[in-house]
Amino acid sequence: MASRRQVLGSAIGFGATLVPALQAMAADYGRGTEGRLVRLPKLDLESNDTFLTTIRSWANGGLQRAARSRATALMREHGLDPAMTAPREQIIALMENDPLIMGQAQLWLRNQQLMWKTLRDEFYSRADFYLSEMEAADKAGPGVLELNPAMTLPDYTKQEIHMQPGGYVGDELAGHMYHYGTNNFFMGQNYQDNVHMGLAAETPLPADKKVRRILDIGCSCGQLTVALQERFPEAEVWGLDVGGPMVRYAHMRANKLKSKARFAQRLAEDTKFPDNHFDIVTSYILFHEVHPDAEPKIMAEVNRVLRPGGVFYPIEGRMRRPQPPSSAYGVFYSWWIKRWNFEVWNEHYTMADYPAILAKAGLTVTDNEASRDNGAGNLGVIGRGTANIMGTKRA
Repeated sequence: MASRRQVLGSAIGFGATLVPALQAMAADYGRGTEGRLVRLPKLDLESNDTFLTTIRSWANGGLQRAARSRATALMREHGLDPAMTAPREQIIALMENDPLIMGQAQLWLRNQQLMWKTLRDEFYSRADFYLSEMEAADKAGPGVLELNPAMTLPDYTKQEIHMQPGGYVGDELAGHMYHYGTNNFFMGQNYQDNVHMGLAAETPLPADKKVRRILDIGCSCGQLTVALQERFPEAEVWGLDVGGPMVRYAHMRANKLKSKARFAQRLAEDTKFPDNHFDIVTSYILFHEVHPDAEPKIMAEVNRVLRPGGVFYPIEGRMRRPQPPSSAYGVFYSWWIKRWNFEVWNEHYTMADYPAILAKAGLTVTDNEASRDNGAGNLGVIGRGTANIMGTKRA
């Protein structure tokens, strides 16, 4: 992991210079907070973020419905079944040249690129302040942070998922970028961690109701981890992520929220925890971003660290059964998300038999019928009313 001064020297070109005005800024970036959310430091930046979020909502809503309708009509115009009986390559070739369908896709993609650029310009224009703030928080409490900068990172972890510059491991400000970027992904519905708090409230308990330790794998900026700590204040709650910048930001933010949640930079497939250690293990929208070869390793590791009767709650909308696209437009959409949004394992994710993978790892698999989506914007993974898979470790 690069040092703050190395980052400054290479990324913004003024070496180790500290800007006094930035040193003097308050930890809330100078504009205070709205509930749990630290406001962006400039009004024009906040306005730009709101504008881009509105565009995303439109692209994901009415414009995408129009694109879907156009796809159906286009298939019929060419004598093809909209329920995708045509070959995948033929569907893609047909739709990627249609102005309306590609107009929607391009608007969505360019909006996302603008969002990342806007945020990165801000964070790197004040990089010394943001990095200094994290440095000051690294050893502060009430939570605990463990970093492992010398760890070997699997190649799959270096993907720039969602086009995020540097991905989760290659940018010292990845946590900042991810948190404010996903506010856009959730289309304004998660500024107060609304979705994560709802999911924490729905996390199922072991049959004996005993919850002393919880592990959240792939925790990113720690929103679910903190929400779980708030639901279970007496429990020891850990958030793990391969991205050091992610857990650094998560720890800093948790401290601001007075949370004692613990964060560590470790691999989900090698957590380093003892056998039978946790009562609950959770993950949120993790597996569609994981290489297929790593999935069974992660699930085997989950089974190892869960105690007998412990619960694994992987929150993913397509884990109940393989769910290949049910229309020609779905085939096209799954392809362009993979091709242009760098969700490179998305097509595998729609076809994988996760109940079988979980069962092979040693878990008893059941549907969690109580689960539902608690937020309108959810990265397009969890569908409203979807019952999510859970696994219980066999005694």
